Amino acid sequence: MLGFDWLLKLPVVLNHGGWSEHTERTMEITELFRYINSSLLISHRPLNASPVEQTIYASCAHMPTGIIFYLALQFINLFLGIPANIMVLWLIRKNKGDSSTSDIFIVHLALLDTFFCLTPPLELANIVYLTSSRILNVLLFFYGVKDSSALFLSCICLDRYMAVCHPITFTELKDQRHRSVCAGAVWLVTLVYAAAKCSANIPHFEKVFTVMILAAFAFMLFCNISILWALRQSAPGRDERHPVKKKAFKMVIIILAIIVFNYFPPVALFPFQEYFIPEVFHCYIHYITFGFMDISSSIQPVLYLSREKLHKVPSCCSKNTESTDDPVLTVRH
Repeated sequence: MLGFDWLLKLPVVLNHGGWSEHTERTMEITELFRYINSSLLISHRPLNASPVEQTIYASCAHMPTGIIFYLALQFINLFLGIPANIMVLWLIRKNKGDSSTSDIFIVHLALLDTFFCLTPPLELANIVYLTSSRILNVLLFFYGVKDSSALFLSCICLDRYMAVCHPITFTELKDQRHRSVCAGAVWLVTLVYAAAKCSANIPHFEKVFTVMILAAFAFMLFCNISILWALRQSAPGRDERHPVKKKAFKMVIIILAIIVFNYFPPVALFPFQEYFIPEVFHCYIHYITFGFMDISSSIQPVLYLSREKLHKVPSCCSKNTESTDDPVLTVRH
């Protein structure tokens, strides 16, 4: 046996007076056992004794589909959402004399979405490469701003609901100052919510998002169903409707499409978070649902621009279009 063959020669060593050599051999064996014991302790040390921070992508490397899907949609926002929202802002400014009462909310929503569409490069770095908490706090502020976009959509729905279902009250409140105050209040709520979210030290703060998105979803659904019901009941047996209701109907279709496609997944899944395996929810469901919600930053301006394009008619045909008394609430030609 390695290191123990000298024991067989111990009597000979003692008889020949080799006690000093025996002592040196004993010290060598003792050091060998100390080295082996220390190696065993190091090899069996718990993995979290010296923690190494992992990136988000590394922690979900075994199920990366959700993150890849999310990042793909975010970069669609970067390359499509920014120019589309800028075009919406330019178009509303260009047609300022023929604006809708809802345009003020659409402007603020486009500004909010443009702001959020700047985040994909930072998100890619945070998910794949970085583990800095400061970067995460900055992104949480952006996420908080985007979470509140449903409030501006709710304002648009409310404006259309009042125009169709309560036209007299709507006419009395047609002054843009009321809408400016409403938009300012939404921005105040948005910034407070985003600041609280980026602090990341409020327990169970994610419940606030769940309650807000559920309330906004229910409110928008109520407004749009009420509008559709009112439009269905108006002018029975006639194909023509009042221009205000025509415009409201088209706006309702856009809002309903956004609600169902973009906001229904988080509404349907987030209240049941505790029933999912934490790892599956974090790596898959979380990024899939927020991907659908965040792509609204591109879908909303594209649908708005397509609606505006449909309203355009050739100049040779413009003489045959009907005019109405209220230039603010009529369908654009």
